[in-house]
Amino acid sequence: MDIWDKEKRSAVMAKIRSKDTKPELIVRRYLYHRGYRYRKNVKGLPGTPDIVLKKYGVVIFVHGCFWHGHEVDGHIPHSNSTFWQKKIERNKARDERNKNALRKMGWNVITVWECQLKPAVREHTLLEVEYWINHAYLERFRKKAIKPYEMVESSPSVAAEGSVVYGKKL
Repeated sequence: MDIWDKEKRSAVMAKIRSKDTKPELIVRRYLYHRGYRYRKNVKGLPGTPDIVLKKYGVVIFVHGCFWHGHEVDGHIPHSNSTFWQKKIERNKARDERNKNALRKMGWNVITVWECQLKPAVREHTLLEVEYWINHAYLERFRKKAIKPYEMVESSPSVAAEGSVVYGKKL
């Protein structure tokens, strides 16, 4: 049973934001101060990722543990549990579809959970996010790497004419 009447519950639920949440702001501030530039809430990509780092080929989703059904920290309310179970399962399926679509488009997808930004583990989480951003960036260029210069047997190893000693011809 809910502790509030329908009108109060509706007002409370209406104040829950989908953009610029506290966990998102934590991640965005960290990335900005570390020199990463990004776009936020890009509507043209599947799932409207919270943070898009185009230069690095990375999109970041910052998920709330309740709304996205985190296995570690999520829970189902006791009241109206069938509704919430179905809703959270739909959210999880939608998230997976969006992430797969982004991967097919060539994006690297990082998911940061709300519980991973608690003060006790925040620094570790943000460092790990930065590691994966840099890793994705390096992988992009490793794939595009130019083959090392190969010597052709018929070409000369030195491009000098005759014997020259310090500017004097012999």
